[in-house]
Amino acid sequence: MNMVEVEKYHLPPTRLIPNSPQPLLYYKGLLVDPSERRPEAIHGMLDKNHWKTQWIFRYGSTQPSHYHSRIHEAMVVLSGKATIRFGVADTDPDLDKNTWGGAKEEGGIEVTASIGDVFIIPAGVAHKTYNTSPSAEFSLLSPGDGHGIPGPNARESLANVRLSGFTMMGAYPKNCGHWDFSIGGEDVGDFEASWNIPKPEKDPFLGDSRDGIVGQWNATEIIERRTLIAKL
Repeated sequence: MNMVEVEKYHLPPTRLIPNSPQPLLYYKGLLVDPSERRPEAIHGMLDKNHWKTQWIFRYGSTQPSHYHSRIHEAMVVLSGKATIRFGVADTDPDLDKNTWGGAKEEGGIEVTASIGDVFIIPAGVAHKTYNTSPSAEFSLLSPGDGHGIPGPNARESLANVRLSGFTMMGAYPKNCGHWDFSIGGEDVGDFEASWNIPKPEKDPFLGDSRDGIVGQWNATEIIERRTLIAKL
């Protein structure tokens, strides 16, 4: 594993999106060795740190901005390149206008995601993947329905996945349920429900290191974030 380069982004709540008092963590180029980037190898690291692989998606040219309201997420770039927008909701029914026409909330950040990058996304933080390369149709590549890898041997199933286009693997803390798909507005008036999701015991890749979740996510920041609600 490459020496970790941690970038942190504090994303305040918007009118529609809870975001989080905990920072979005971006481990740029963490998995540089091709052997480390094999889906079955990544699954092994996640499993050791008590995170569960739930999907590998190939992304299309764009998707709706969304967040997961009751669960933290880790995303690993397996192939290709794309732009990921974090922290703001789409504001128009037309997906193209949201993506390329500026129909979005003010604020947020955009990151160019490349092979080997890892994102640790707190519950409530909006994200939207677009401008993917190579271009391809959106597709679930891993077996199952996107909420776990079925069968007795997940490693073998993941080893048989054939990657094409821009692909990412998604994982979530074990025993914390499945992801939901909130596009903004669903939790207005109850953002703290997302903010109070417990911190995982270990970072999905850095384990007990304080470079990851263990040191970067501070429970006291939840209290400080509450004061921002009055400003929305």
